[in-house]
Amino acid sequence: MNRSNPWAWVPTLYFAEGIPYVVVNTISVIMFKKMGMSNGDVAMFTGLLYLPWVIKPLWSPFVDIIRTKRWWTVSMQILMTAAFVFGAILLPSPSPEMIAEGNVPVSPFMAVLAIFWITAFASATHDIAADGFYMLALNQEQQSFFVGIRSTFYRLASIFGQGVLVFIAGLLESGTGNIPLAWRITLVITAIIFGIVALWHTFVLPRPASDSAHLLVSDKRGRAKEIFFEFGRTFRTFFSKKGIWVALAFMLLYRLPEAFLIKMMNPFLLDSPQTGGLGLSTEAVGIIYGTAGVAALTVGGILGGIAASRWGLKKVLMPMALSLALPCTVFVYLSVAQPQSLWAIGSCVVLDQFGYGFGFTAYMLYLIMFSEGEFKTAHYSICTAFMALSMMLPGMVAGYLQEWLGYVNFFWMVAVCCIVTIAVTLCIKVDPGFGKKQVPDKNDI
Repeated sequence: MNRSNPWAWVPTLYFAEGIPYVVVNTISVIMFKKMGMSNGDVAMFTGLLYLPWVIKPLWSPFVDIIRTKRWWTVSMQILMTAAFVFGAILLPSPSPEMIAEGNVPVSPFMAVLAIFWITAFASATHDIAADGFYMLALNQEQQSFFVGIRSTFYRLASIFGQGVLVFIAGLLESGTGNIPLAWRITLVITAIIFGIVALWHTFVLPRPASDSAHLLVSDKRGRAKEIFFEFGRTFRTFFSKKGIWVALAFMLLYRLPEAFLIKMMNPFLLDSPQTGGLGLSTEAVGIIYGTAGVAALTVGGILGGIAASRWGLKKVLMPMALSLALPCTVFVYLSVAQPQSLWAIGSCVVLDQFGYGFGFTAYMLYLIMFSEGEFKTAHYSICTAFMALSMMLPGMVAGYLQEWLGYVNFFWMVAVCCIVTIAVTLCIKVDPGFGKKQVPDKNDI
């Protein structure tokens, strides 16, 4: 296939963008939980891994001016491949007795957490470079055509990571009877697959003429001064926008129920019924949450986009807020009833994820609307930083809250947080026509 053909690299580029994010933020939760770390420590230390995506706008200008987007993209993929290998090597091997107690201290995992931190920073940098490369290597028509393709392959990466890799880890756990070995092999498999993709991109990614480093040695001092000035002006104009404090409240609190829920969902599915969980195997979690759940999330997002384009953000805003918030209550039922039927559990997870996908559309559209203006791209990047922060802060304390309250009371607390979602939604103002597909007037046809 001709490397100038976008089909040769766009699908694999966005597959590569999705894999490390899933490994760092989702698979790590399951892995550390299965390795015997407590819920509180799992949520706290994996929650901190969101930080690179929170502070990503701070170094994104330097990716634009130092080296090429292609160089950053391939280099970060090679770095992440190496990180997965070292993660497998450094993964500790707690005794089966310590794992069964579910209270393995964090200290044996510090080296792996450090590797995951490196992976997180590399992944966030890769996101900046890959998205910029996409815009440089394709013309506007190609960008429009492939926007759905890139989103599809990013979602496929989520299904592959949360579904296939977790399922493989579960099979290895059952087959070997050795949980640390199972996850060590899973990380090696991840490294091999990601390494193949990185090698492919080394040769296949095109070299567009517009992809060049903007910082030359001769103008380094003046250029750096200009960058810092524009960088400061970007933040000043963002925080001086009309309605900024209401907007920030919405960005930080709209997803509060899901932010608490998402960190405890997999531990709840995995924990034994005696401790309040559902006692599912790792393979079952890979199928129910990682595959069916992600598919429902994707379908919800697609239907949310269709609804918003037909009726506009203002009309769908409250229905979408309710869609995001109310399905969280299914976990109250699951924690109280503790059903053993995989169909019942799977249906609840699918309902929650579908509602989240549908409701998340309003959130993303609001970020786009609020970013409109002179620094649209930079302001949107700042908005996405607050989006990551909205998941990071509640997620970090979710495990400790669950250990204090127990699963039933924790999920009741999540249900009460739905009120916060509704409250911040009522506070924001939205342009009635924003997001609505414009239908040509008959007189213009």
